[in-house]
Amino acid sequence: MNTYITDLKLSASEVSTIRKTMTMTQNGFAALIGGSVKSVERWESGNCEITGSAATILQMLFMDPSLADRLSVPEKKLPLRLWYMYYNMPCTLIDADEKNRIVRIKNYTNRIFYRAFGVVTEPSYEDFEEFLESRCFPRTRDKQKIILEAMGLMFYDPLSIIEKTEGRMAEDHFRLIIDR
Repeated sequence: MNTYITDLKLSASEVSTIRKTMTMTQNGFAALIGGSVKSVERWESGNCEITGSAATILQMLFMDPSLADRLSVPEKKLPLRLWYMYYNMPCTLIDADEKNRIVRIKNYTNRIFYRAFGVVTEPSYEDFEEFLESRCFPRTRDKQKIILEAMGLMFYDPLSIIEKTEGRMAEDHFRLIIDR
């Protein structure tokens, strides 16, 4: 039997203290916890106690305020953005500039197997190209031209293939979402 310290009751002042410690506005705080601004306002001004999953999330933020930074999405500075997903959970954010051959990533998990580049935290553009190709059918596949034609593609280009297939591979639950 597992016992956890999640049977919490937080007061309005405790919620306000957690938010202010993180130097966040009510809007930003609501966005972080996936709630509404009205809920945060009600929590901070009311006489009610916050319990359940909301209290647990707030406790985790109190214990580790850096969680907000680790979950934040950086401003898009490069033309191509890809989200490497496991089911619907973001694992790695990949920003790339094909023309200047630049790639930047942000991992959203500590689990190496779920990261786009594994242990590599500063991949080269060649690593990026290799990763893209790993999410496509092999370049040497028999009857490749027939497959490409069925996809409406003239030639083998991993990014174009991923745009058509979301980089889905048989037997895994990873996919890529492209944001240009």
